[in-house]
Amino acid sequence: MLTAVIFAVFVKFSGTVIVKANNRNISYLLLFALLICFLCSLIFIGYPDKHTCKFRQIVFGVAFVLSVSCVLAKTIMVVVAFNATKPNSNLQRWMVPQLPYAIVSLCTFAQFILCATWIICSPPFPEQNFKFQAGIIVFECNEGSVIAFWCMLGFMALLAGVCFIIAFLSRNLPDSFNEAKFIAFSMIVFVSVWLAFIPAYLSTKGKYTVAVEIFAIIASSAGLLLCIYFPKCYIILLRPDMNTKEYIMGRGQRKM
Repeated sequence: MLTAVIFAVFVKFSGTVIVKANNRNISYLLLFALLICFLCSLIFIGYPDKHTCKFRQIVFGVAFVLSVSCVLAKTIMVVVAFNATKPNSNLQRWMVPQLPYAIVSLCTFAQFILCATWIICSPPFPEQNFKFQAGIIVFECNEGSVIAFWCMLGFMALLAGVCFIIAFLSRNLPDSFNEAKFIAFSMIVFVSVWLAFIPAYLSTKGKYTVAVEIFAIIASSAGLLLCIYFPKCYIILLRPDMNTKEYIMGRGQRKM
């Protein structure tokens, strides 16, 4: 619901500076990807069958890589846009509209190939767990290939790490509304959630494993949504005086 509200705000104020800054279409795509991330947690709920077991991790993996690759594309464009203005900068040739879409497409396609290989070679399947507790049979999904599962998470972690490093190094760019600072903070939240997920996932069994993964999906998605979009919505709705080109470029005076 919150994702849909933010999307509606961005569409209504699509002509303002804060929305158009740093690729409006990628912002829309990121909101769509985050919506899919929130919704994919519903696939983990309920009785496991061969279809939900096979596709829940795939949808989760591709949706999250789409989200993180959008954030990575936004981060790279912030760096390129500011450094390309310097005299004799080699980054000027990278200032093309196709760059962010190429980054998103390549990263998402790589994750899709990894997940498709997983489905073809060793797909997840439902099973009955007799070892969870004496006298109780737990119906759960066996991930099939544990290596493929952790490779999927590892690729997502790699993109998040690269995004955080670039955003952190760019946090002091001369901009009153430097999106790299908010991206860096969102990556801290994102990585922290998934680092906490690893020991929790490995130490739980049965239905608690699913609960841990659902919590990690919702918490990390909410972290990205709030850290990246809340500052923009604050300016759009409550501080329209800051929604100007002069302020964004650091030439305006902030009114308190």
